[in-house]
Amino acid sequence: MVNRLFSWLNDPLGRIGVLIAFLTLFSGAAFGLYQTQTAPEQPLEFPHGLHVGLNVQCLYCHPGAYRQASAGLPTETKCWGCHQQLSAVQTEEQWQARPELVKLRNYVMNNEPIPWVPVAQVPDFVHFNHRPHIAAGLNCENCHGNMSDPKFTVAQNPQVLNMGWCLECHRTRTEDNTQNNPNGDPAVSATLNEKRIKLLDCGTCHY
Repeated sequence: MVNRLFSWLNDPLGRIGVLIAFLTLFSGAAFGLYQTQTAPEQPLEFPHGLHVGLNVQCLYCHPGAYRQASAGLPTETKCWGCHQQLSAVQTEEQWQARPELVKLRNYVMNNEPIPWVPVAQVPDFVHFNHRPHIAAGLNCENCHGNMSDPKFTVAQNPQVLNMGWCLECHRTRTEDNTQNNPNGDPAVSATLNEKRIKLLDCGTCHY
């Protein structure tokens, strides 16, 4: 059986078959990775840039980031809390001219939740928690990019959110250098080293 397999692999057609199988697997993996980094179609084209420009804070719509693992997504009632006030001073003609707001109103009137599609997701074997990152002084744009651009509607990842990218950030922020420890304080060095050991440990994110 083994000899027959080796004999088949030595045959030109066998090699072509192996090459086709490899290319098929590689293409599937590449497409899967591409899909994880592509912004999905959303039920509403939420203009992030417009809302950021109006000084709406990220944590107002995503309050979970401050106190739990998931940042959460805004409900139709939260969106309506602001937009119903605007609707009071707008005519129906003005309202109809903004189709995304019409969709929002329909969700509210029908008492239906907005079926948002999460953009930044991690595999089931990874446990990411927003809270310690906020506590460490990170801003939302450190990972999610600058959302103040008026062109932004559907949120999209500014970089590939993979393990290598996360570990590089952990290394940079725990490096004992002039940026993190400008005075060369031994106590700070010890703290940075302790944090590095913890942040580079597999069990920190995989448990």
